[in-house]
Amino acid sequence: MSYLKLAQRNLWRNKRRTLITISSILFAVFFAAMMRSFQLGSYSLMIDNAIGAYSGYLQIQNPDYADDPSLDNTIPQLEEITALPQKVSNVKAVVPRLETFALASTGNLTKGALVLGILPESEKNFSHPQSFLVKYRFTNQAVRNIVDNPNITEAIKSKVKILEGEMYPTEKKLADALGDEAIDTTVLNIIKRECHYNGRFISASDSEVVVSSRLAKFLNLNVGDSIILMSQGYHGSSAAGIYRVAGLVKIPNPELDNKLIYMPLSKAQDFTGCYNLVSYWAINLKNASDESLQNTQDVINNMLDSKNVTVKTWKELNRVLVQQIESDNKSGIAFLVLLYFVVFFGIFGTVIMMIYERTHEFGVLISVGMQRKKLATLVFIELIFMALIGVVIGMGVSMPIIHYYHVHPIALTGNTAKMMVDMGFEPLMPMAPFGPYLYRQAIVVLVMVVLASIYPIRRIIKINVTDAIRHR
Repeated sequence: MSYLKLAQRNLWRNKRRTLITISSILFAVFFAAMMRSFQLGSYSLMIDNAIGAYSGYLQIQNPDYADDPSLDNTIPQLEEITALPQKVSNVKAVVPRLETFALASTGNLTKGALVLGILPESEKNFSHPQSFLVKYRFTNQAVRNIVDNPNITEAIKSKVKILEGEMYPTEKKLADALGDEAIDTTVLNIIKRECHYNGRFISASDSEVVVSSRLAKFLNLNVGDSIILMSQGYHGSSAAGIYRVAGLVKIPNPELDNKLIYMPLSKAQDFTGCYNLVSYWAINLKNASDESLQNTQDVINNMLDSKNVTVKTWKELNRVLVQQIESDNKSGIAFLVLLYFVVFFGIFGTVIMMIYERTHEFGVLISVGMQRKKLATLVFIELIFMALIGVVIGMGVSMPIIHYYHVHPIALTGNTAKMMVDMGFEPLMPMAPFGPYLYRQAIVVLVMVVLASIYPIRRIIKINVTDAIRHR
């Protein structure tokens, strides 16, 4: 207890020195936590965009579907699966889907497309496709009208010409595409009026389809046009149909935006001949952590053991994304190690400064009879005290910032945002919520302080008392 009292008193004998040492530790924790939180937050956003907003964290399939995703490996629409949200507490939503490849044609233009049969009302609460519905489109006529309008500046006219053919689902995305010059409400209203695009999302009783924006652009499709689909149906039968376009959707994932066609599930079953069959059931979870994901998979597998189906996790179905995250995580850890390396020498430098300033003090204490080991122990406790204070304050400063940017992610703009969108991700930089990663940074910094304390301990044990007393 006497060591603790002495250490506490020594801390504030030289407030400047103590505050400098605490500050170095504080910033070490703060920057390490910020860097790791941004990194993990980007992974969560990536998984949410690619998995939670489309394929689901779990899928119930025919055991052969993963290796051969054909219509011959479909499964029935089981009532047991529909009731999963009521039976399994971690299941948030379940939707059936029927997927098939088809040739989409309009006039002389033909392109391969992914036809996705869905239950529109259920899907709206799962992947929210209605939020991607195109509401503004820079058609050739709209661009001409905007360019001819005398209230539009030359800078805006130049941007509008570049944006010809582009589509946007919201006013915000439209304004972001136009840039800062379009902040003027009058100008933005003119552009909104000229680019307003009519379209709607499908309902379960519709005979119409919704087409992704890039596919529609390639096929020169508009709302109200007809699209011809040709494919192979169930058990090798032929499948063909002509459908009216109800609306267009601009999907963030460019790969899907190049080929996707939404169709009501019943019409997709009629089109393929897969009556009362689906390709898979997609499942979203309330808690998608690794442990919860595995536990939920095991529970559902046990419940459906006799139904000749299997439950696959997104990691089993999307190994490319898993490898991308693992690769980026390793590079992120390498950068974090480099940050630790720099931080360690920052802490070490402040410790050396502290020991140098107190050399005379140490010489006097040893000369009056204080044992070297006790003095070394006292200095070590002082460093631990400063480390704990720095760690606590560092975490205290970082936690509100992490929470704020987790709830309100940083929105990227300009070329960086465009690059993110082209890669299929939202142009955002979120932070991960509080988790074990935050405490690990604190532990690592404490370990660095312990390592940095080796030098002063050795210096005290081997100190030359005569030279130390003469030191000023």
